[in-house]
Amino acid sequence: MGIKGLQWFVANACPDACTMVNLKEMAEKHHISHPDSPPVIVVDAMGCIRHWYTPESWVCGGQWQEYLANLQDFIKAFMAVDIKLVFCFDGVIEQKKRDEWVKRRLKNNKEIARIFEFLKSYRQQPGRGMFFIPSGLATFTRFALKSLGQETICSLQEADYEVASFGMQNNCMGILGQDTDYLIYNTSPYFSINNLCLDRMVTVMYSRENLCHALGLNITDLPLFACLLGNDIVPEDILEGFWRKCVASCPPKSQSYDKRANVILAVASYISRIPCSYGSLKDLEEMLPLASDKKLLYRGVESYLLPGQQSPWLPPIVSNSQILKQETAICPDQEIFQLAKEQHIRAENYMVYNVLSKGEVECSNTLEDELDTELPGQALIYRPVRQHVYSVLLKSRKDTCGAYPIVKEWFVYFGNPMAQPDLVQPIQLDIPGGTPSLRTLWLTKGPEVQTLRYSVFLACFHLQDMVEEFQLLDAPVAAICCLLIYLTLQVDSISLEDLNAFVAHTLCLQGKSAAQLAGLQLAQVDSRAVQLGSLFIRGLTTLIMVNSACGFPINMDDLMPWKVFDGKLFQEKYQQSHRGCSLEELLEGSGSLHTQFQNLKSFICKACVVKKRTIQSRRRGNGFITGRGHRDQRRLRGQRRRFQLAPRWPNKKLLERF
Repeated sequence: MGIKGLQWFVANACPDACTMVNLKEMAEKHHISHPDSPPVIVVDAMGCIRHWYTPESWVCGGQWQEYLANLQDFIKAFMAVDIKLVFCFDGVIEQKKRDEWVKRRLKNNKEIARIFEFLKSYRQQPGRGMFFIPSGLATFTRFALKSLGQETICSLQEADYEVASFGMQNNCMGILGQDTDYLIYNTSPYFSINNLCLDRMVTVMYSRENLCHALGLNITDLPLFACLLGNDIVPEDILEGFWRKCVASCPPKSQSYDKRANVILAVASYISRIPCSYGSLKDLEEMLPLASDKKLLYRGVESYLLPGQQSPWLPPIVSNSQILKQETAICPDQEIFQLAKEQHIRAENYMVYNVLSKGEVECSNTLEDELDTELPGQALIYRPVRQHVYSVLLKSRKDTCGAYPIVKEWFVYFGNPMAQPDLVQPIQLDIPGGTPSLRTLWLTKGPEVQTLRYSVFLACFHLQDMVEEFQLLDAPVAAICCLLIYLTLQVDSISLEDLNAFVAHTLCLQGKSAAQLAGLQLAQVDSRAVQLGSLFIRGLTTLIMVNSACGFPINMDDLMPWKVFDGKLFQEKYQQSHRGCSLEELLEGSGSLHTQFQNLKSFICKACVVKKRTIQSRRRGNGFITGRGHRDQRRLRGQRRRFQLAPRWPNKKLLERF
């Protein structure tokens, strides 16, 4: 998050701390001074995602092919000037940041409610001022960058700390992001993503040295300065009385500064006038209303110390304790845990390490309409799948009574105040022979084990009796069918029209270029289709979680949204389907798709019939209908009857285009 108001202050009240730089020229100078190492910029990916997502449409579920093309262009621009990029993503939420994380999620809920209010009032996407990143964007961006050949790191602790550490330890040319914490860490130069011009390869570089000069501080004072202004560790509300005292003792130098700028100057002046010692910090802790947490300021300063660094405001023995913490894991098998950890760091799996290390997972906001009571929140719809995944991952931790450890879930959904995590009980799979061990799923090789992995994968969606049928399908189609069958079984309000839209979208997407999809125009936007699109994308993140836990029975690339989803195209197919358009129009006049459409639809419908779910027609026209059912009314049917696919149903030959 950084320090509130500091970015504005640096840009407007401290211009010497902002310098426009040419990255190509800096790279050339780096080559001269470091001939044995290429210039590297470490990228705070979470701080750049909003900058990267430039497709005009964002509300319909994501324009994934356009987004992938944007990332490719971004990478090419740096390759052209011989700069290597290393991308770092948040891999965990540390306990000290949990309260702030929850606060932001609850704030996002209000923003999403306003988006749906706008959608239902105007049937159009809101302007960029209400922009909210598509669901799953952060998760899929790390896989996108890896697919483009980039070094991608998923953090084991707070990402900004790992970014700053990587920059310092690897003598990086700079850090690219938009977080004033990079002015506080004593690390590589900090470049602005918001001011980056790719065409000319120029941006603003912020100088912590010049900032210190302007404030009368030393670089080692910056961590305390940040804490006394309020950050993710030290909340602002306990500092307001302190700020008033500082401002009173240091009257504003200029009437042109706003209140926050005057507070920044006054706090800096206060720090410059007290002895630089641990005793002074202890005096501050006594002065501030820290309640029972008297070490809050201490921990805040300590959090900015990178490996090998010390602070004159702390005792000499305190040095980067963040990397000295003893790692404890709930997974007893160290080989399995180490493999999960390495895959996590390389951004190759999803949620698995978090479960095996702490038994705690989270999922941020999704574009969901809290007033549409017919569509439950995605967190609740996919929870049964996650419960099965937890049982796979935590099998070795069952006690003598056969009970699994509880998993803590911080998932955002309507009605969840998130004051505490949901305590979720793993649910054992119903498969012959029981759940295989992780050593079998992850370490054993051979075709029999690959079939076993696939069987466990499908069992998480209650489809283990259809392994042979699913194996006839190409992987992307199998994944979509698995997801659509599960959704239809879970959500009563999914209709034939919805299913037709999903299947037609899947078939029509193939062969379309990013430019073609970008050119697609929508006369209006349906709010229910927006939520269904987000629900589908969250289904894809669930698929990659299951795939990770089961030892990758499916190639991860086949589960990526740029291969199977486009928000605008789905919105178009949804509206066509609910208007009652002909199959010919729904399939864009392509007669070759008719057979595939009928095959896929038949496959899904017959799987649902076996589970005693008959999909009904419910045409919604062009209206924005708000359902009035019970929010969590869902069907999870336990019957698992074996049936055989008829020869006319989809197989690889029929679906060669996939």
